[in-house]
Amino acid sequence: MTFKKNILCIGGGYVGGSTMAMIAHKCPHYKVTVVDINPTRIAEWNSNNLPIYEPGLDKIVISTRGKNLFFTTDIERGIKEAEIIFVSVNTPVKTFGAGAGMAADLQYWEKTARQILECSESSKIIVEKSTFPVRTAFAMERILSLNENNIHFDVLSNPEFLAEGTAIKDLEYPDRVLIGSRETPSGVKARNELIEIYANWVPKDRIITSNIWSSELSKLVANAFLAQRISSINSFTAFCEKSEADINEVARAIGMDSRLGDKFLNPSIGWGGSCFKKDIFNLVYLCRHYGLDEVANYWEAVVNINEYQKERFVRTMLSAMFNTLAGKKICLFGFAFKANTGDTRESPAIFIATKLIDERAELVITDPKALNNARIDLNGINGTVSYSEDPYEAADGCDAIAVVTEWEVYKDLDFKKIFQSMVKPAFIFDGRNILNHKQLFDIGFNVFPIGKPALTHF
Repeated sequence: MTFKKNILCIGGGYVGGSTMAMIAHKCPHYKVTVVDINPTRIAEWNSNNLPIYEPGLDKIVISTRGKNLFFTTDIERGIKEAEIIFVSVNTPVKTFGAGAGMAADLQYWEKTARQILECSESSKIIVEKSTFPVRTAFAMERILSLNENNIHFDVLSNPEFLAEGTAIKDLEYPDRVLIGSRETPSGVKARNELIEIYANWVPKDRIITSNIWSSELSKLVANAFLAQRISSINSFTAFCEKSEADINEVARAIGMDSRLGDKFLNPSIGWGGSCFKKDIFNLVYLCRHYGLDEVANYWEAVVNINEYQKERFVRTMLSAMFNTLAGKKICLFGFAFKANTGDTRESPAIFIATKLIDERAELVITDPKALNNARIDLNGINGTVSYSEDPYEAADGCDAIAVVTEWEVYKDLDFKKIFQSMVKPAFIFDGRNILNHKQLFDIGFNVFPIGKPALTHF
C-alpha cells in the first residue's frame, strides 16, 4: 500500500504509544511507526499484553497494528523513512548536578536530536510531543541546523493534554489541539501539515495555533493550574476536620459557581502521576532562573501542600489507632495514582506505604491493575508487604483498610463480610471519600474520611 506520509514517533511510552495509535486509527492513509530503544517494550506493543493499561487502547492498537501502525526498535531506519517525526522521549527531573530535583533532565532529548541529525537524508518536520522546558525548541533547532547536507528541519511544539484513564477519549474528542510554530513561511507550512493530520477527526475550531514558546509554556501552565486546584481543595480538608464542616458540601457549593466550575474539586490524599510534580518543579526552576522568586515560591507551595496532605493522612491513621502501628496489619485498597490506570509514578501510595512500614506496620496491597508496579516500587523495602488481587482476601485479618485509589470496584464490596474477617476494632481510612461512611459506621467500622468528622465507636 502507498501511504500519503510516513510518521515516526521516537519513544514508545504512554504518550507516544497512545497518540500514535489514535493517529493510525483516524488516518489510515498515513503510515505510523513507533520506535523505542527498549526491546521489551516494543515486544509488548506487538503482543496482546500492551505495556500500559488504558481503557480502549488495546482495541485501537489491535485494529491498526500491522496495517498502518508498526512498532520497532530500528530507530535509524525509521528516521530515514519519516517525513514527520514526533519526539516523545522521557524528560525526568534531574537527579544530579545543577538543578537536581527541579530541572528537567534533557539528556535523552539531546541524544534524540543528534540521532535525527545523524540519520536524516531528507528534510523533516520535528514535533515536540514530550513536555519540554520553554525554549527547548530553540536548542533543538540549533542542533539540527548543524547538518551539512542542505537538509531543512522545522520544529513544532504539539503538547499533549491527556488524563490517564481517559486518554483515548481525550485523544478522540480533545478540548483543543495546540500547535506552536515559528511564524516563518516554512514554519507555517510545517504547522499546516500537522493541522492536516489532526483535521481528519478534530473540528477545525479546536485546532489552535500559537508561537512556539507559548505552546511549550501552555503545557506547564495547564498542569500547574490543575495541581493547584487539587492542592487548594485539599488544603481545606484539614480545616473541615477541625471545624466539623464537610468538604464535600463545601466543594459542591463552590463548584456550582459558574466562575469556578466543579472539576478537580474531589478531596483526596493528594495528586500523583508522571507530570504534575515534575512540571511544577520545572516551572519553579525556570522562574528562579529568570529571577522570579515570588512566582517560584507560589508554585512550590502547591507541591508542599500535596506533601502535607499525604503526611497528614498517615498521622491520622497513627493517631486513630492508639498511636502505634507496630505489628498491625493494614490493607491498602489501591496503589495506582488514580483509577483506570496501572501507573504508579508519584502515586501517594508509595509515600503512604513507606511511612507505614517505617511505623513497623505489616502491609497488604490490592489493586486491579497496578500490583506489578507496586512490587517494583516497594522492591527492597525493609518490612513485611504482601499482595493480592482479591480485596476480600487482602483485608482478611487486617486491623485497618486505607482507600488510596478511587477504583469503582471498591464502592460495591460487601463490607459486612469484610468487617467480619478483620481484627476488632476495625478501621477504614477513606483517602478518596468514595465509600458510604454512615453505612460503614453502622456495620461497626471506625471511619475516618478526608475533610469530614470521623465516625467512631469510642
